[in-house]
Formats: sequence, C-alpha cells, structure tokens
Amino acid sequence: MKGPESKREIALTFDDAPDEIFTPVILDILKQKDVKATFFLVGHRIEKYPEVAKRIVQEGHAIGNHSYNHADYLTLNRSEFLNQIIRTYELMSSYTGYSPTIVRPPYGNISEQQIEWLASQKRKVVNWNVDSLDWKGLNAEQVSSNILSNVTPGSIVLQHSGTGDGGDLSGTIHALPTVIDELRKDGFELVTVQEMLGVVES
Repeated sequence: MKGPESKREIALTFDDAPDEIFTPVILDILKQKDVKATFFLVGHRIEKYPEVAKRIVQEGHAIGNHSYNHADYLTLNRSEFLNQIIRTYELMSSYTGYSPTIVRPPYGNISEQQIEWLASQKRKVVNWNVDSLDWKGLNAEQVSSNILSNVTPGSIVLQHSGTGDGGDLSGTIHALPTVIDELRKDGFELVTVQEMLGVVES
C-alpha cells in the first residue's frame, strides 16, 4: 500500500495502460518534467497498443502486471486467475523485453490464496494509499487536491493512463504538471515503485 516513511519519496502510478489517447500525453509530460513513474499494464491493451507499451519502457518507466482484461480476481477460480497473470506476463515479456516483479490487482481486490501464489513466484502485490479518483472524470483541480492533500512520505499514488470507451482522463493530464511541481516544492523525490520498495528487476 505504501513505501517506507523514512524517506521523502512519492511513487506516481498509472493503471490501465497503454492506450493511444492519454498514455502518450502523460509520457510527454513525465519526459518534460524528468519524472519516472510506474505503469500497470493490462494484457489486451498491450496487444492493441504495443508501440505505446514499448515506449513506456524505452523512456525508463517501471511497469507492473494489471491483469489481462481487468478482471476482478475475487470472482475467478484458480486457473482463471493464473491465466490473467501468466498471459499478461508473457505479453509484457514479448513486447517490452522483461517481466516485472510487481502486480496490481484490478480494483485492489485479491484473496489470501492468490497473494500466496504470487509470493511463491517471487511476485509482490502493490496497491496504493492515495487515490486521485481520476477515473470518475474529475477536473484537474479535484485530481490535484485528492493527491496533494493526502500524500505523506512513502505514498503510492493511484492515477490512470487508460480508460474505457468514452472515459475522460483530461483531469489527470491537466493536473499532472501541477502535482509534480508541488510535490517537488514540498521536498519530495518522485521515484518508481520498484525504487521505493527496493525491488530488483532481473
């Protein structure tokens, strides 16, 4: 849910990547601001937008597994769950060249048995402790406020860089430069989840 409180670090994370509308703009902003973030990728979106998935990794951002088609893990049997994870790992590996350690379950929903299986595979479940609620189509001011009024050292911030048909993440896009500037002004360093948690990727 969060990293150590001993360092003034914040991890910006983006779920439901990649897409062709919002993810490229978010990548442009992060590049301009020289920030590395963590993107949790959905398998079927990697298949649809492989170039955007590759760009995320090429530009030095961290990635994590966010299921194949955004299924709620609590509704799946064991083989369905394994398929969601393994299929997405295979896609990540073939399109980006590596298979990251971290997993974020859609909706943050995961069972004890599922966590145990992931742990047996040396995978780490990463949720969040600050939610921008940007998927609700909030404006930039609301997104900024949801983040900046709740962060503390070690916070993992949930935002989105992809959405369903008709979803609007323009609030995130317009809020992001302000959020980055304000966090830095407040003495926070912006890091990837892997950096924050000391996760070594092979």
